[in-house]
Amino acid sequence: MFFGEYNHNVDEKGRMSIPSKFREGLGETFYVTKGLDSCLFVFPQDEWKKFEEKLNAIPITNTVGRKFVRFFYAGAIDCSLDKQGRINITQVLRSHANIEKEVSVIGVGNRLEIWDKQAWSEFNDPEHLSYDDIAEQMAELGI
Repeated sequence: MFFGEYNHNVDEKGRMSIPSKFREGLGETFYVTKGLDSCLFVFPQDEWKKFEEKLNAIPITNTVGRKFVRFFYAGAIDCSLDKQGRINITQVLRSHANIEKEVSVIGVGNRLEIWDKQAWSEFNDPEHLSYDDIAEQMAELGI
């Protein structure tokens, strides 16, 4: 299970360090893809396989489903850490998440998310994020 928030930098070649706390949980091979909310999703191999099964179960005849599947598969890359604990994020993925230099890496249960640091800060701005509204909606889901 992944949790916590860490800040890192992306170098001029698109490389960034994965927080050491998350490295073991990711395993030798893991997957990075476009995420929702203009971030990147990072899945360990076992979670990626579960996600793939769900994507592959979407009927090809479903227009919205095809778009959803394309969104996640088109930018997906398989990754492994280099000797310094870094990964190389492709330009396509960096562009999707508006990542230039500073990033926030957050644990979200079964996956990590990589955010542009400023975008993550804005996403969490109390002016735009009502925790009371979120709590009410989660209560409707039984949480």
